[in-house]
Amino acid sequence: RDLISEHWPEHGIYGEEYGIKDADADWVWVLDPIDGTRSFITGKPLFGTLVSLLYKGTPVIGCIDQCILNERWLGIAGQESTLNGMPIKTDGVETLSDAEMYSTTPDMFQDGHEQLKFDAMRDAVKTAHYGADCYAYALVASGFGADVVLEADLGLYDYCALVPVLEGAGGIITDWTGETLTLGNHESSKGRVVASANSQLHDQALQILNKSTKAGEDILGVPPKSDELLAAVLDSKQSNSNVTPLICGLMLGEVIAHLGP
Repeated sequence: RDLISEHWPEHGIYGEEYGIKDADADWVWVLDPIDGTRSFITGKPLFGTLVSLLYKGTPVIGCIDQCILNERWLGIAGQESTLNGMPIKTDGVETLSDAEMYSTTPDMFQDGHEQLKFDAMRDAVKTAHYGADCYAYALVASGFGADVVLEADLGLYDYCALVPVLEGAGGIITDWTGETLTLGNHESSKGRVVASANSQLHDQALQILNKSTKAGEDILGVPPKSDELLAAVLDSKQSNSNVTPLICGLMLGEVIAHLGP
């Protein structure tokens, strides 16, 4: 922060640790010294330092730095992204059923809408992985085998640096409605982010994330059967998730469907 203020005193700064200065400036630096605090304090080398520069609210430069593994990703708007100076490119599959998806933790999705959408995405992909923080986005950008990242409850400093890196590598990163991630729409995006290796995967993810659900229907809009409800109830007793309100709603919906108008 001191270096920025010294060399570009007219620039704003938006930091996780020391607050916000002149966020309405044309040029704003967004800083996250340690993205992945839990990884850092438990000795897992998947945390990173995130530095981004915004122009009129849009991320135009992004850096993901992993000091333990000596890896640094750099993204600049209109240019190819690089890993340690070498160009990188995404290399994802074409369907969610074949995709490897990352989320930092399933606990980041709030009960209700977010949890339902996360469950639907987890069911749609081949495998769900957890615990990589910003490193998951770097894996997608590098074509190392990760295809999709789905997260919620992120701060502006958690994702601004990721945008130029993903886009410069051929990937796509938006909020859950498909809107671009900017300083101006952070509140409306609610910190909900989805990143994909290609447009095919991203379109499929957005279809799931924006599909409306009604009481008495599953995430695909199909009324559940009694045996499916029983299986869900039994399964809930084997897990820590609280699905009782959802199951009650599904049961009520099936009863109403049987009674008719």
